[in-house]
Amino acid sequence: MEPVELTRLAGTCTRGDCPTVYRTDRGTLAVQGNHLSGNESPAGEAIVEIPDWLLLEAARALGG
Repeated sequence: MEPVELTRLAGTCTRGDCPTVYRTDRGTLAVQGNHLSGNESPAGEAIVEIPDWLLLEAARALGG
């Protein structure tokens, strides 16, 4: 699988280890957050937790 190019839309951290929302070069969004262990998800997927304000910030960055 080829690497995906990420453009940061929302998040307050610049170190790359904080909850963040990215736009991809595939026309999709990618979300980085804390992995919620004990919650089942299909193979190749993960359930992550992010603060609600982060989605609002991402929506504003997308013009919403």
